[in-house]
Amino acid sequence: MENKHKKNIDRRDFLKVLGGTAVASATILPGCKERKDSAYTATTEIPTDQMTYRTNPGNNDRVSLLGYGMMRLPLIPSPDGTHDTIDQEAVNELVDYAIAHGVNYFDTSPVYVQGGSEKSTAIALKRYPRDKYFIATKLSNFSNFTRENSIAMYRQSFVDLQVDYIDYYLLHSIGNGGIETFRARYIDNGIIDFLLEERKAGRIRNLGFSFHGTQDVFDEVLAMHETVHWDFVQIQLNYVDWRHASGRNVNAEYLYAELEKRHIPAIIMEPLLGGRLSNVHDHIAAKLKQRKPESSVASWAFRFAGSFPGVLTVLSGMTYMEHLQDNLRTYSPLDPLTPDDREFLEETAQLMMRYPTIPCNDCKYCMPCPYGLDIPGILLHFNKCINEGNMPASSQDENYRKARRAFLIGYDRSVPKLRQANHCIGCGQCNPHCPQSIDIPKEMQRIDKFVEDLKQEKEF
Repeated sequence: MENKHKKNIDRRDFLKVLGGTAVASATILPGCKERKDSAYTATTEIPTDQMTYRTNPGNNDRVSLLGYGMMRLPLIPSPDGTHDTIDQEAVNELVDYAIAHGVNYFDTSPVYVQGGSEKSTAIALKRYPRDKYFIATKLSNFSNFTRENSIAMYRQSFVDLQVDYIDYYLLHSIGNGGIETFRARYIDNGIIDFLLEERKAGRIRNLGFSFHGTQDVFDEVLAMHETVHWDFVQIQLNYVDWRHASGRNVNAEYLYAELEKRHIPAIIMEPLLGGRLSNVHDHIAAKLKQRKPESSVASWAFRFAGSFPGVLTVLSGMTYMEHLQDNLRTYSPLDPLTPDDREFLEETAQLMMRYPTIPCNDCKYCMPCPYGLDIPGILLHFNKCINEGNMPASSQDENYRKARRAFLIGYDRSVPKLRQANHCIGCGQCNPHCPQSIDIPKEMQRIDKFVEDLKQEKEF
């Protein structure tokens, strides 16, 4: 490897000296307690030659069951301190570690990480032979879907990714806006015909779509399989959404069954529901740890997603080394769920439904807010305190004073005051972009009222 990468090599060697157990600490939202039994506590060795692979029946691609989602990359402050920028050195280390342990599928998009993900992915992967990995990216033409803009976005991906073909290309997040929006994005402007020609020319090896929306949209787009021949479809699947999907989303049980009927490989997104299945309520975490003490809380969700034979790969947005290492343990090799395990997880899903968290997956599609709100930060702080049993519910409760203080201090530390919920004016520009169909202004109003009610209590 060239000298310009020597710094990366030294840091990777340092990880090896520690036996592969050095980890970057995940962000803990201030004011909310950190469990001793966190979601990522497995400490078993990670083999480098035991990754589970699935074969794409369409072209015999041998794809790692763990796919790397490049949406939540590590960030550092920019040199001028005005914004965050991608920590490329950390990305390189994560990618190096993933590849060394068998991961070969990397999923990105022109809109991920404020538009920087494709370029960062290219820098990390360019150091390896092109035939050693698969790149997936998307036509993320959400707002401006003229033919000219869509083709320009498609071609720019080749430039930013530094490739001359894309292994897996997706129509991004169809279903938002209904079938009319889908037709406007891809049919009326002739883009689907253009992409079919690109696939025929070999610049796209596999053509598919990712889905968030209602069943009628899914059914109609899937019916195009006879003429388009979808090579794969990306769906949201986890043990809660399997039968209990919220909002406009369709139960994953239905989505997967429809793909299986047509022998279309499934790519899985949101196996952790944006982290909510790794940061469950204390009572649920104890239940999972009691059943399998040596495994992490998060591993249950990845085992669930990976146990379906029609799943080609399961995507995870791994920001920290400990997340990557834990997922590698789960899939190196996969220990498929038993029927008893499935029943246990369905009981767990039903238990989770009792806790009123907001279904935010931290995808950041709602960002940037025109009024500066940190929408995901607000929702995640609220959810974290619920999951950890740290919500001030009643002034009559014994722990109310402590929980109130923790919530308010944690809120101020997690979300700058100028970016908190009280600055929402209810413009609603964020709502159409939310794949989970959250009424964001309504939640901002609810959280702001909750915070203001807490502040009205006697000062602590």
